[in-house]
Amino acid sequence: MDYRDVEHFKSKTGYDIDGTWVPRVTSIVNIKAKPSLYYFYASLKNFQEGERIKEKSAAEGTMVHETVQNLIVGKNPDIDPSIKPAVDAAMRFIEEHNIVIDPDFIERRVVNKNDRYAGTTDALATIDGMLGVLDIKTSQAIYRDYGLQTSAYVAALIDEVPKLSTRWILRIDQHRICHKCGSIFRNKGGREKIRLPWDPKDRSARARASVCEHEWSPVVGDVEIQEFKNWEKDYKAFLGAKRLWEWENDRWLREAGYLK
Repeated sequence: MDYRDVEHFKSKTGYDIDGTWVPRVTSIVNIKAKPSLYYFYASLKNFQEGERIKEKSAAEGTMVHETVQNLIVGKNPDIDPSIKPAVDAAMRFIEEHNIVIDPDFIERRVVNKNDRYAGTTDALATIDGMLGVLDIKTSQAIYRDYGLQTSAYVAALIDEVPKLSTRWILRIDQHRICHKCGSIFRNKGGREKIRLPWDPKDRSARARASVCEHEWSPVVGDVEIQEFKNWEKDYKAFLGAKRLWEWENDRWLREAGYLK
């Protein structure tokens, strides 16, 4: 990204914490290559189309985040009809799996003074007797990259919350299902995509689905959770990404007084 000046750089990539600027976790992890994102852009007509879809997807994801978080703390927000299947499914999932969320750590700014970065947690939760960081995603899958981000949150909180031991990704999405072939229809950011079924026991299922005259169900919620164990290993990788990010932005970080 091109920055106009050091103040623009600081506003886009970090936080001012008690008068001291530090980079934010999400800026740091963005230094890592994302092959799935490159594939996404390559499948479109042009870069501008990708940016429009990404911006709209981000707005939809923020709406899901905020609605679920408000419901968790007992508020009664208006639920936009466009995201209601995902939100309803998420709240059922949280209740059925007895996920206990600490309201004091929803959208909580956390700071690691030793390694000099800051971030914002979605939540802390207790699941099956374990306390961990719970990060909400609205992506179509759970990616390994999420381990870098969540490990940074654990490292920033571990002294304040000694019982913190793990991390989970709670993925919240929605889609339609073909009654005839089982294909999945997903509309995210205005981009419509059909995912054909894959059955290793029936190699012809995908071929049949490709010519199916689909009959789509109403929109249904799609929720899953995955634990990311061994946060210390991921944190070493995060610190490696941080060093690379600092190298990439050396000029701006020196102007900001972060590097000497």
